Amino acid sequence: MVEKLRKKGFFSLGIEEEFQIVDPNTRELRSHIEEVLEQDNIVLRESARREMHQSVVETGTGICKDIQDARKEVTSLRTELARVAAFKGMTIAAAGTHPMSHWHDQDITDHERYEVLVEELKNVARKNLIFGLHVHVGFPDREAAIHVINAASYFVPHLLALSCNSPFWVGQDSGWSSYRVKVFESFPRTGLPQHFHSLSEYEDYVKLLVKLNCIDNPKKIWWDIRLHPTFDTIEFRMCDVQQRVDETLALTAMIQALVAKLYRLHQSNMTFRIYRRMMTDENRFRAARYGTEGKLIDFAKREEVEFTSLFEELYEFVKDDAEELGTTEELNYLRTMIKEGNGAIRQRRAFEKTKTLEGVIDSIIADTHLGLGVSAPKVSAKA
Repeated sequence: MVEKLRKKGFFSLGIEEEFQIVDPNTRELRSHIEEVLEQDNIVLRESARREMHQSVVETGTGICKDIQDARKEVTSLRTELARVAAFKGMTIAAAGTHPMSHWHDQDITDHERYEVLVEELKNVARKNLIFGLHVHVGFPDREAAIHVINAASYFVPHLLALSCNSPFWVGQDSGWSSYRVKVFESFPRTGLPQHFHSLSEYEDYVKLLVKLNCIDNPKKIWWDIRLHPTFDTIEFRMCDVQQRVDETLALTAMIQALVAKLYRLHQSNMTFRIYRRMMTDENRFRAARYGTEGKLIDFAKREEVEFTSLFEELYEFVKDDAEELGTTEELNYLRTMIKEGNGAIRQRRAFEKTKTLEGVIDSIIADTHLGLGVSAPKVSAKA
């Protein structure tokens, strides 16, 4: 079944990662995106993009037919970006927020799109100094995609908890595992997607927003999961960018298998139980606050359960589809993440060990460079 659907454009992958441009000596963010992209590098010229803040660089893969292709592209893009940054006297770091740099010190990219956004949202836009992981899953049946998104919304907290990698914000431990989520919630049209009964109902909603000058294009609907307005993909946007390539691929494997499972159920006139947004929001809050160390609510049982319990249920739910997709190894790495600690947990361990935020950033940089063949820069114990 999977191979037939792949030939029709289903379940291909696209991965976007947003990286921090960091001074390896001060460990502060540097607004030097132009210096990075001016380098004559074919790979980055085609696959790296500016974001609103000049201390952010986003990479995006092409269309990957499977997880093996995705691994090659993600690794290649990180490697080239790390090499160019090092050549320019900088480095890259992958975390949902920078532990100590302040948003008001960062330059805004000179582009009409960002000028309009800042004019509309003012400091809400300026402080949006965050770094995410976006995963696209090929899905040319846009009518069915609406129903898959409705069902997949229940699992947003599971994926968010696994991906938490932003506990620090402007020099302090925020107390959250993903503070990036709280920063982004200041934007309109964020969080869990709304429930739609059909593609036409969703399209009518978008047309109404455009007509009423709420948005000028559907890309300004920034839900955790959305039907991409121009690509035939379902885009998952809830995750913090991941420190390690293996973590990025593990989350991608889970997302891809989940989409395949839910589509298979839909095609068989079955579906996962749909819960109301106000209920799933409770788990989303818990996931962002506590990550994998907290409890989520099992709504069927009407009780709190350890995250690991719900994760194992999710794993069992998608494992057969992951096997068909050839992603079992990547999916199993999620258990390694739970055992060893996700990015948020490791950041806090680094702070406990070094007692400095510089030490936290050093640990992030080291993990960002794992498996790239490009060494993380050597710096003094504290600049």
